[in-house]
Amino acid sequence: MGNVLQRMRQVLETVDGPAAKLERFAQEHLTMLEENQELAEIIQVELRQSSKFMKEYENDRFHEYLNLISGIIKQGQEQGVFRGDVLPGVAKRAFFGALDEMSRYWVLSPVKKYSTAVAAQQISAFFLKGMLVRPPAA
Repeated sequence: MGNVLQRMRQVLETVDGPAAKLERFAQEHLTMLEENQELAEIIQVELRQSSKFMKEYENDRFHEYLNLISGIIKQGQEQGVFRGDVLPGVAKRAFFGALDEMSRYWVLSPVKKYSTAVAAQQISAFFLKGMLVRPPAA
């Protein structure tokens, strides 16, 4: 998780603007799981098999990873890009949940219908249109 966190921080440092950062987070997250099928399988299958493990599991690095998302949201709120009534703690979990569900789909589905690029763009668009102060014109 430390390597994943470091990689994501490095990637986000190269991106300007909170909307672009959120989309880049989604792309990088899905790409990492696509590149490392074993990591995706552990997260999606093995960890979920033990409810006792999930209740007792405390991973500060994973929380730091989720906090990258809320940090992007807070930055967007400070810059007047994202709505102020969006709760960063709720939004980060919802956003990660959407990414997590997409990776679960890839792990369990024998046929991959969507590329990481398409999935990341779509998921980001769903959230960004709901958080932007002024959604882009269609």
